[in-house]
Amino acid sequence: MDYLFAQFKKIEELLHNKFILLLLDYDGTLTPIVETPKKALISKDAKELLQKLSRMPYCKLGIISGRSLQDLKHIIGIEGLIYVGNHGLEIEGPKIKFESQISPRLKSIIRNIATDIQKRISGIKGALIEDKGLTLSIHYRLVGKEDLPVLEKIISEVTNPYAGRDKIKVNSGKKVYEIKPPVKWDKGKVALWLLAREQFLSGEKNVLPVYVGDDYTDEDAFKALERKGLTVFVGEPGNSKADYYLKNTEEVAKFLRLITDLKHS
Repeated sequence: MDYLFAQFKKIEELLHNKFILLLLDYDGTLTPIVETPKKALISKDAKELLQKLSRMPYCKLGIISGRSLQDLKHIIGIEGLIYVGNHGLEIEGPKIKFESQISPRLKSIIRNIATDIQKRISGIKGALIEDKGLTLSIHYRLVGKEDLPVLEKIISEVTNPYAGRDKIKVNSGKKVYEIKPPVKWDKGKVALWLLAREQFLSGEKNVLPVYVGDDYTDEDAFKALERKGLTVFVGEPGNSKADYYLKNTEEVAKFLRLITDLKHS
């Protein structure tokens, strides 16, 4: 995995004369990782940059996040974008509205898990449960090291009976546990679906998907888009399947500005 700005001439050639399907994660990509999800507010400069990208004729912009669709639309608030919430379970944008058909039984299971975990972690300082309707996130960034074993035990005790019967999936990310329905649908499949849709709608054979993300859930997209587009990991380079890496959100903004400059030239 190469540092993106060390190879930017090569990337410029790749982007040249292409219709760009630009797919961006939110937390850790457009905004730095912070103590709680509510504090991760997009900056004025970043929002203006997204607005500029959304108006470009040779670029379609989508935001793909683990946040709920409603939350994502509220914090970004730009019309004309494709918003993908709950890791792809909810999608809304121009001429598109989709919600994965999760059975009432599965929704009830996730609500029961939320209630049970909320009761049991109430005494753990810093533990935060985020109920996103179709999924749950248990954040532990503010939990003391001495309390982590207790938190992990609670989550295991509550979720294992359901996970063992394939009623839910449990994944871990950056200081967070994600509890989701057991559907075979992830950011990678969403990225491929949006790519095929854009190719069909625009009639453009030269649509280039560009995906930028920082978390384990973005790895599904990096893998799905291998040899199909340009993938960028945000953070210290490691075992990511992305083609390139950027060090932080400031460098993401710099990359996006270079895309706007390139497409306006």
